[in-house]
Amino acid sequence: MSTSGILVIDKPRDWTSHDVVAKLRGVFGEKRIGHSGTLDPMATGVLPVFVGRATRAVELVCSGDKEYEAEAVFGVTTDTQDTTGTVLQTHPAVVSPGELEAALSHFRGKIEQIPPMYSAIKRDGRRLYQLARKGQIVEVEPRRCRVDDISFLGAEGEDTYLLRITCGKGVYIRTLCHDIGQALGCGAHMQTLERVAAGIFSIEDALTPEQIDELAQEDRLSEALIPLDAPLKHLPAVRVGERSRHAVLNGN
Repeated sequence: MSTSGILVIDKPRDWTSHDVVAKLRGVFGEKRIGHSGTLDPMATGVLPVFVGRATRAVELVCSGDKEYEAEAVFGVTTDTQDTTGTVLQTHPAVVSPGELEAALSHFRGKIEQIPPMYSAIKRDGRRLYQLARKGQIVEVEPRRCRVDDISFLGAEGEDTYLLRITCGKGVYIRTLCHDIGQALGCGAHMQTLERVAAGIFSIEDALTPEQIDELAQEDRLSEALIPLDAPLKHLPAVRVGERSRHAVLNGN
């Protein structure tokens, strides 16, 4: 069985991205395993994982666009900007689809976000979430990012709305939900988050940890591995002649 290739994992809720990598190291008996596009423990969905020699392609795949579906609950803000945090404020929230769509229009295109305190960004060598857990709040500079589209998919209750977001790298979806709530004057936080696509990989391609276990028991793991060149097909190709082949293979 080849131990080099790419797996698209449907990350379960409450697993860290590292948990997925640790499990697959055990399944494959391979230490060279990495992932692109970290997902928070509460998030689910597409997590591309690179096995063996495929780990060399991680950086080439990380730059791809992402697509998410998120439930935003209006009228409640939390310190983490999602449902795992402590409630800070509550407000009556009656948001019509028209009001929501008007607010969403301000969050398309190039926007600025202030990353949340509960994030992995470093300040003076410490992660922001480490400072936040100690009650320390520091000023965080806004960051420019890109939201290609954000659309309203439907209501999940009186104050809960399902949103679909297509964006570039570095967008905090929970901050997006929080900021939309601020724009509407009632506050909001993110209740659920699923990444439905990352670059060329979609949720339809993804396998659950349980499915991986089944394939391993049937000695069919090689069927799940996507070839290393799959995520590189969008890059321009350069053909070299036989005279140049040796030089290229040696790093020139």
